[in-house]
Amino acid sequence: MKVLLLGSGGRESALGSALSASESVDELFAAPGNPGLAQIAEPLELDAEDPDAVVNLAGKIDADLVVIGPEAPLVAGVGDALRGAGRRVFGPSKAAARIEGSKAHAKRLMEEAGIHTAAARTFDAVEPATAYMDELGPPYVIKADGLAAGKGVVVTEDRDRAIRALKESLVEGRFGQAGSRVLVEEFLDGPELSLIAFTDGVTVVPCEPAQDYKRAYDGEAGPNTGGMGSYSPVPACSEDLAHEISHRVIEPMVKHTAARGEPFVGAIYAGLALTSKGPKVIEFNARFGDPETQALIPRLESDLAEVCFACATGELSGTRLSWSDEVCVSVVLASGGYPGHYRTGLPIEGLERAAKHPGVDVFHAGTEVQNGVTVTAGGRVLAVSALGRTFKDARARAYAAAGDIHFDGKHIRSDIALRAERAEETKEEA
Repeated sequence: MKVLLLGSGGRESALGSALSASESVDELFAAPGNPGLAQIAEPLELDAEDPDAVVNLAGKIDADLVVIGPEAPLVAGVGDALRGAGRRVFGPSKAAARIEGSKAHAKRLMEEAGIHTAAARTFDAVEPATAYMDELGPPYVIKADGLAAGKGVVVTEDRDRAIRALKESLVEGRFGQAGSRVLVEEFLDGPELSLIAFTDGVTVVPCEPAQDYKRAYDGEAGPNTGGMGSYSPVPACSEDLAHEISHRVIEPMVKHTAARGEPFVGAIYAGLALTSKGPKVIEFNARFGDPETQALIPRLESDLAEVCFACATGELSGTRLSWSDEVCVSVVLASGGYPGHYRTGLPIEGLERAAKHPGVDVFHAGTEVQNGVTVTAGGRVLAVSALGRTFKDARARAYAAAGDIHFDGKHIRSDIALRAERAEETKEEA
């Protein structure tokens, strides 16, 4: 079949690698794609957030399946437009995608579905938001209600910093309409966990768990980013716990959205905290996580195209996913200064050398080609993912390959999956 993949980031690079390897895919198109995707798919120019433009392109190439990677096209209604034109789509409708497009809406859905989550209230003015923030106490959690590219969340012990975050969003308009309302939320203790599942609106088939790193610097320091790395599986999440999360969190949400007349089709993502009182949801996303996908896809042995097609056609029932026994560690190479101001257009060296490391994939995120040279074009530039028998092996491979790649200002965290490696060593000692 012909598959059209929408998006241009690291997540789409990982998805594209699996789609291109599928025996059922004859032609793969990436719109707008990136230099990494261009090696495995035909790149096509496109504004992926323009429903009419996407429909026209899908018709031009006569796509059998459209896989929507990022959240913005979903929230813009691209899935609805494609379905209206008779295309098979992996990705939820605009109504279903509001689970990510509005954090306040997601909270209402969780309350209605009986899903455990952090206490929160929504505000459009600083003073009442501050009063509720003081009622909850530190650490303070401030979230822009809408899409803010992973940068609309502030978690801090500093009350003045929290108030500044409220003012940046509500008064200064840092995030535009997305920040015209904010959630002030209870802080959830415990390690975080990501669980992503495939669904056709009825059946839910969960992936193995993954762990991502949102802070910019080692030791969970610095500002929140779109994600600085990830790993899978997660030693802290047993098979029984993953099943419980799927049963008590994802399945109820899929059932509830269907009952509302908004069936969710695609990848549904639950970000959770494993608190002392059990798993609680931090957020839902309407698509694969980034950078979690870069740690999951190298481990997925099932045919991704066939699973996505089953979701799009309502035929997911009976599907079982097969996973490699190896672990995967994915390290993000970011531009200096990210998530704040950073330079672009900087030449990248060592890509081919890095890709030659055994068990390593180099996924492009923020890159482009200028005069035949691959250069930086975003905050998160690349994700280097490595498989290994143990987390120690996978970390060593990932960081060795990342060390072969050079561009001015390159920034990486050095502690991705370090706690998983230490947990592994402790288990071996026991």
